[in-house]
Formats: sequence, structure tokens, C-alpha cells
Amino acid sequence: MNERTTVEVVHNADARRFEALIDGALARCDYRRVGDILQIHHTEVPIALEGRGIAGQLVAATIEHARRQGLKVAPYCSYVRSYMRRHPETQVLLAPGMSV
Repeated sequence: MNERTTVEVVHNADARRFEALIDGALARCDYRRVGDILQIHHTEVPIALEGRGIAGQLVAATIEHARRQGLKVAPYCSYVRSYMRRHPETQVLLAPGMSV
């Protein structure tokens, strides 16, 4: 695993994603808001940036946004489900019927 890279995560509300620009490459965590549920459906980190903890930072920011907005989380992305399994404190935000 490479050394952890701390990134500035930005909420791009128009594109419905949290993103970070690293060395000219875009990493992102995409969502849809449906009522009071934030459906997180895709996380993507360019191959050259994998293994630095960037996806985790994107997902953490997205989940924290849901928490601040009083939303539940529907983790449709496999990485988000894995993240929520590893961080049980996030599971209180699971939308009804969802599991990790």
C-alpha cells in the first residue's frame, strides 16, 4: 500500500458528488438524493492514485454530509458498503432495509 494522501474533498452539489482533484486527476463519490435518503452509487479513484486512502476520505465526507443533513444512507456502491462495515459508527445512518 502506498503512503496515505490527505486530500481536499469538495462537495460539487451540481454534479451530485464529492470530489478531489489530485495531480490533475479527479476522484469522486457520486450520489442521488431521494427524499431523506442519500443513495451513494459510485466511488471512483484513478488507478494511479489507488491505495492512498482517497476513496475512504471521499466516502467519509459523503457520509458526514448525510449525517449533517439528517439523511439516511443507501450504500449501493460496494466500496461504500465495505467502508460502512469497517466503520460501524456509520451504520446508524443506514436507510431502512439496507445492510452492509
